[in-house]
Parts: sequence; structure tokens; C-alpha cells
Amino acid sequence: MAINKNALIRFQTLDRCFRNPGKRYFYEDLIEEVNKSLANVESDGIGKSQLYKDIRFMESNPDWDIEILKLKDGAKVYRRYRDMNSSINQNTYLNQVEAEKLMNAFSVLNRFKGLPQFGWINEIIPKIDSAFNISERGTEIISFDNNEFLKGLEFIDPLFNAILYKNVIEISYHSFKNPEPVVKVISAYHLKEYNNRWYVYGEDTEYANIVNLALDRILNFKIRTDISYKETNINFEEYFEDTLGVTFQPGEDPQLITLKIDNSLWPYIDTKPIHGSQKVVSKDENTVTIQLELIPNYELESRILHFGERVEVLTPSKLRSKIRDRVKALKKTYSK
Repeated sequence: MAINKNALIRFQTLDRCFRNPGKRYFYEDLIEEVNKSLANVESDGIGKSQLYKDIRFMESNPDWDIEILKLKDGAKVYRRYRDMNSSINQNTYLNQVEAEKLMNAFSVLNRFKGLPQFGWINEIIPKIDSAFNISERGTEIISFDNNEFLKGLEFIDPLFNAILYKNVIEISYHSFKNPEPVVKVISAYHLKEYNNRWYVYGEDTEYANIVNLALDRILNFKIRTDISYKETNINFEEYFEDTLGVTFQPGEDPQLITLKIDNSLWPYIDTKPIHGSQKVVSKDENTVTIQLELIPNYELESRILHFGERVEVLTPSKLRSKIRDRVKALKKTYSK
């Protein structure tokens, strides 16, 4: 069977269904999902005969190391992967059709480069090009700041699928603060990367509050099909708008934060703002005073301390006191 555009759409749809641990896809369900995907590209649907052929092809394709189980539920049969982490996309080799589709996608994405809300495109296109060698260059021409040894990276894909398929998950979690692991059951909503560390956000089913859990502190997790998933209306782009990093309490109001920047540091902060709300209040021959509007948190304190003596917190007084106390503690450490 030639893997043309329609076949690729069918296989990708079936792959998604077979990887979903939260739903049993019977033959009728598989046909319905495939035909939905084909309808999006204005292509004719399939029937059982084509579905059987597609499944046989997926099982026999030597490039796809997958095993599809045939399971019974009463008189009906459903299909899923034996290993739910399996996928036809695990092999990053691109055939000609896939490469052409990626190049077409690149041409569309490039139209949005330069628009403020699409700044991520400037980063994602080189990453994809580098990963798949689409430009067919002999050597690497770009490097990215990734920590491949970070714990928890193996959870990104299954957690992404849990969010995609609206699964409730039970997580065994060992935080830095607790001597023993605890169990968290959440409706998962969002994955966020900050400072080369990944976090998953969701609603705690016990306390009905939003929690964020670092993936490197997750020991394991499983899907809970016996608990109903709770939908959310949170817009996570707005959720993080008034904060730096990941640690803050939802509902807190942003504050006006005034910082005095030494002129020797100003070109760096001018070209790489601390936060999107950054604006210049005043300048003199030695310093630049800026103002930020965000929620003070640990990550902001760390960023300020990162600049050392070249940044001074003027307001609010509570944040200034925190920085002063941490500097005193640092001085005490180095005075021993």
C-alpha cells in the first residue's frame, strides 16, 4: 500500500486512537474518527474493508515497531496498542510525502513570523528543521539549550495525551518538601516549561484547587477511568500573563515593581526584558529606573538576585525586604 496523503491521515488517526488509554475504540468508532479526519481535507470516507487493510498494514510495516491488540468487550471487539507508549511516529524518518507536508507547513508558518503573538514560530521552525534535517545540510548549524539528562522528560508525551484525551490521572509525587511521596489525583490541563524544567497543571480532585507539579518529581502515574474529568475554562495564556515562572497563587493581583538598573547592565535588560510589562520610568547618568507589573514570587526574587549588586528593588517594600534578607543570609554564609 502506497502511503499517500489520505493514507497518512488514516494511519495518524488510528495511531491516536490506539494510544488513547481512556477510551475503547470499537471498529465503528475507528471508522467514525478516521472519516472525521478525512472530512477535514474534503476526502471520501472509508468502510470496514479499508479499515481492516489499514490495520493490517500498520501491523506489518517494518518501520513501525507496534503491536495492536484485539480485545473483546462482550460480543464487540476493540483495538489498542499493547504498549500504550507505542506510536508510528517514534521513528523520526520522514518519507517524501511527510517531508513535503512539513515544508508546506513551514511556508504557512513563515507568514506569521514577526507578529507578536506568534513569536514562538521563530524558535520552533529551526528546531523542527534541525531534528528532521529538512534543509539537508551536512552539519548542525544551530544548538538549543536543552537538558537531556533532566528527570521526568519521559512523562511529557503521556501527560500530553492525558490532557488531549481529558483523562484524570493519579500521580505518585515526591516533592522537595516532603520526606515521603504523596498521591495526587488531578484533571490535567496544561504543560509548561520554565528554565529547562517542565510542569503539569491541573485541578486537584480532593481540594478542587489548581496545582502545578514538576515532572522531575513525578515517580509514576496512571489513568483513573473511575473518576470524571472536570473541564476548565482557564485561558493559560492569560493565566501566566502577570507572573514570571510557575509559582504563584491564582487570584493574586499583580503589583507595580520598581527596579533601579545600573547602566552597565541596562543594555542586557533593555534587549532581554525581565517581563513583558517592563517600561522605563526615568534615566540618569548612572542608572535606569524601570517598572514591572506582575505578581512577586520566588522566580522574580531569583532573577533579581541573579543580577547581583547591579539591580536594586525600590518598591514594593515587602519585596525589597525579602531581597535584603536574602542578601544578608548570603553574606552570612560567605562570612563563615
